[in-house]
Amino acid sequence: MNAPTAALHLQPRAIPQAFLDALAARFGSRCSTAQAVREQHGRDEGSIQAPPPAAVVYAESTQDVADAVQLADQYEVPVIAYGAGSSLEGHLLAVQGGISIDVSRMNQVLRVNAEDMTVTVQPGILRKQLNDAIKDQGLFFPIDPGADASIGGMTSTRASGTNAVRYGTMRENVLALEVVTAQGRIIRTGNRAKKSAAGYDLTRLMVGSEGTLGIFTEITLRLFPLPEAVSAAVCSFPTIADAVHTVIQTIQMGVPIARVELVDAATVAMVNKHSNLTLREEPMLLMEFHGSPNGVKEQAEMVQDIAAEFDAKGFEWADTPEERTRLFTARHNAYFAGIQSRPGCRSITTDTCVPISRLADCLLESIDEVNASGIPYFLVGHVGDGNFHFGYLIDPDNADERHRAEALNHALVRRAIAMEGTCTGEHGIGIHKQDFLREECGDGAIAMMAAIKQALDPKNILNPGKIFTL
Repeated sequence: MNAPTAALHLQPRAIPQAFLDALAARFGSRCSTAQAVREQHGRDEGSIQAPPPAAVVYAESTQDVADAVQLADQYEVPVIAYGAGSSLEGHLLAVQGGISIDVSRMNQVLRVNAEDMTVTVQPGILRKQLNDAIKDQGLFFPIDPGADASIGGMTSTRASGTNAVRYGTMRENVLALEVVTAQGRIIRTGNRAKKSAAGYDLTRLMVGSEGTLGIFTEITLRLFPLPEAVSAAVCSFPTIADAVHTVIQTIQMGVPIARVELVDAATVAMVNKHSNLTLREEPMLLMEFHGSPNGVKEQAEMVQDIAAEFDAKGFEWADTPEERTRLFTARHNAYFAGIQSRPGCRSITTDTCVPISRLADCLLESIDEVNASGIPYFLVGHVGDGNFHFGYLIDPDNADERHRAEALNHALVRRAIAMEGTCTGEHGIGIHKQDFLREECGDGAIAMMAAIKQALDPKNILNPGKIFTL
């Protein structure tokens, strides 16, 4: 059983007073050991709990990060980078003690190269903040994981989200990085060129490393032109299989759909109550189309014809920004709608991704299991690329409910792996999915990852205990 309490492997390291004194001397009031501050930085949006870090350093520059890491290297103290705190798999937990380096004040757009459609930002900038800053240049950054996460955190977990079916994930859209290494050195990886064959691809190595190989201090991203026209639609289906087959045929027909989100009937009911909507309480697709006015019209009509073959009904079009925001805000609030549906609960939230041809099978088997368990849940999915999320809503003080939810999570992930999918499409491994990573990749691949980690971070101070435990 991949239960959180078993996966924590708490191994707190001693924090020398001399180290804390050195931090205080360097950072003054920007180094805090207050209990409330430490607790804030010792939890994320997941359900796993662990002791907070010993101190929090608020970094305001690359040199701040480098100096803090150099001190940590000198005293062999763990360091954990902190952005918005929106991760779900225990990425921020101080399972081996140490300190948190909060980069939320490093939130500036440093350079916009509009002609090349690139931007360089600091890691603490939030996704919505970035798009607000560049929209007047006719550009946007499309990766949308739902939460208003920091760009540094999104890079760290290789995030994707609702637009990935058309625009890709952080893997495709991070071009270059400035990174502070485990020794406190500042290095750069990649550049703004469209392609390069120069040496190892260190940028791709760092993206998705979950803070275990370095701390990002600058990130260069690929941007896209704001679409000339945008249209969205919502429609309902008799079954989840009908909805999924509509998506499969849409992708196979080459329709460049920008977003296609699945919400099951139970979750639609939660969203209606939370967001004061009147959506049909049946399996539902939310779709968005980007392009020229004629192109968007053509895409939408083609998808509507495909959906009609699978008995879609209740088509509702949203052509104004306000209407689109209403629909997709409801989708983005599905997590909060689920939490609100059972006061006092916590969500054990998981995500998997399978080849789209196996998506209906994986979803239907998983739904049957959770219905039989009696555990309330919500279900949403970025189904254009086979990625979906279950949230099992449990009483955090009920050991039996937690055990049943973890059993459901275990069965779901194993099913996805058996279908040649992955244990996580976008949330990352953190603590919660370490055993699943081994099942997916095998001992040989884990040994190679561990060798890279040991070579770059021989003292194991960068977010230790995440992805795998050395």
